[in-house]
Amino acid sequence: MHRWIFVKQVCVLIGLTLFFCVGITRAEVFKPQLFKLANGLKVVVISNHRAPLVTQLVMYKVGAMDEPPGQTGIAHFLEHLMFKGTKNLLPGEFSKIVARNGGQENAFTGRDYTGYHQSFASDRLEIMMQIESDRMSNLILTQEDIGPERQVVLEERNTRVENNPSALLSEEVNAAFYLNHPYRRPIIGWRHEIESISRSNLLAFYNKWYAPNNAILVIAGDVNVRDVLGLVKKYYGGIPSKELPPRVKWVEPRHQSDRRITLRHKQVRQPQLFKKFIAPGVMQDAPKSRALEILAEIIGGGTSSRIYQSIVVEQKIAASAGAWYDGETRGPGTFSFFATPLPGKSILDVERAIEKFIADLIEKGVARKEVAVAATRLQDAAIFARDGLYGPAVILGRALAIGLSVDYVEQWPKRISSVTNDDVNRAIRVVFGRGGSVTGLLLPEKKE
Repeated sequence: MHRWIFVKQVCVLIGLTLFFCVGITRAEVFKPQLFKLANGLKVVVISNHRAPLVTQLVMYKVGAMDEPPGQTGIAHFLEHLMFKGTKNLLPGEFSKIVARNGGQENAFTGRDYTGYHQSFASDRLEIMMQIESDRMSNLILTQEDIGPERQVVLEERNTRVENNPSALLSEEVNAAFYLNHPYRRPIIGWRHEIESISRSNLLAFYNKWYAPNNAILVIAGDVNVRDVLGLVKKYYGGIPSKELPPRVKWVEPRHQSDRRITLRHKQVRQPQLFKKFIAPGVMQDAPKSRALEILAEIIGGGTSSRIYQSIVVEQKIAASAGAWYDGETRGPGTFSFFATPLPGKSILDVERAIEKFIADLIEKGVARKEVAVAATRLQDAAIFARDGLYGPAVILGRALAIGLSVDYVEQWPKRISSVTNDDVNRAIRVVFGRGGSVTGLLLPEKKE
């Protein structure tokens, strides 16, 4: 039932790419209104009267990177348990109320945040606010709930990771890639730690981080702002704020050595290569982050991109290839490449082709026209985002959760259009012109 954000590759494939890129061709993208209650809850209202529908999203500014040592996966485990009982609702009653009122619900856990959302007819806003606000402070966890849900989470790990060689490799690449930052830990958690997380651990995590002053509420759809604020004050306004613990200011040291991870697995039929570089995230260097967004579109944006045209179409070395940038983070960003060899070509052929591609990129850079075309394509690709409800809610919720402002999202189209080829070429040298990459190879088992 719950959607778990695990690897950026998956997000790209399902279209949840960088939230800045769910974009728009001119300033004032969604025209949201931002409010803040006395208890610290930030409230964003996005009016959209195209259909009598509403999305409610509550985003907590806590994710896998905030987990205590020895408790990987607790943020995701708690996300599952948030659908159990409260002081006012029996276990499972939350979901029954949503369904009975014709709504849909889901939740997700990321490295930096955890989100809960429902979509429903606009005349059901009050009941949805009532039950969502209830679990912000009134969650009840019993051993009878925790035991079975632990098995659900472990089975999710079996399905998504243990039986997925690509996901197994991704875990090991991340563990080798980050020298210090908690992004090195898997969002779903290590199996042995999921098995050992206790009820007291879960309650401590909930009581520490689930509070109005650590949350963003986004209401998007066919609503009147005054009515929304009245309901928000009624249902969320009385929840007391908490003294939040100080956050660790994680710093990733400079990556100086290249590392190599090889996984052979019986399920692998087609070899794959992944290559990952540390890069500035938007919270570290917003201008470079925008330049890297442009670069990712130029070299990795689909079948017309540079890398696909080079090693798939022209050189006929790879069956598929791509590149992406992940910078929508509180911590450091990454720039990654992937490729699979054509039959008759080896994984080493693909690796040499990617290394030459990167070397040429450092030497020759990108052209002014490429940058202009990429910026326009990024803006045009998701122009219909304005018409949706869930998309705008998530875009703004995620932005605020990692520390960006509403203004940053609203002014993104203007800022992305100001990126120059000199900006992009400087970013290329910063990211690729030094050591510290990790290469992951996914290969079939050796024949005896």
